[in-house]
Formats: sequence, structure tokens, C-alpha cells
Amino acid sequence: MLRIWGNGPPGTFVLFENGLRVSLPTDQIVFADDTAGHASVGFGGMAFVGLTEGRLTFLRVRELFPEDQLSPARSHTMLLEPRLVASIVVEGRPAWP
Repeated sequence: MLRIWGNGPPGTFVLFENGLRVSLPTDQIVFADDTAGHASVGFGGMAFVGLTEGRLTFLRVRELFPEDQLSPARSHTMLLEPRLVASIVVEGRPAWP
């Protein structure tokens, strides 16, 4: 089972059974659930742009919170290893694989 761990500042992680911990941008998460034996995470303000150097690439295109509530050190790009992601759905339609 995969677990969503630490959902909130300073970080949110998907924790895999083998101990691998994948960091996610907490301030962009609009949905998270791990009750079905896998992690399902929905992002707002992020755009899936495809593969970059073999990694799934998402860009921050809109902030969900006011600037004074955001970390100045926040990343504007999220990169994920494809082997860790079962699927990507954008606006209800499959976007990957």
C-alpha cells in the first residue's frame, strides 16, 4: 500500500512500501487519497507538459494561495519518475501513458 504522508506544510510525500519517499508540492494539492491501495493525488495550478529527459514534467502555471502564504523557495517544476506513476488524467481525460 502507498501512503500519503505529512499532507501539509512543510511537505507532502507519497511513501512507498520500500521506503522511497516522493515529495509533492503541498500548496498545489487539491485532492489526496490512499484508501484504495494506491496514492491518488490531484493538483490545481499545475500543467502536465510531457516527458523531459525521461521524467514526467509538470509546471506550476497558477498559484492556489496568496503570495504571502507561499514559500519563496517553492519549486515551479515537478519531475516524477514514470515508473512511479500509473496514470495521469487531465480534465477527466487520460494524458499518460
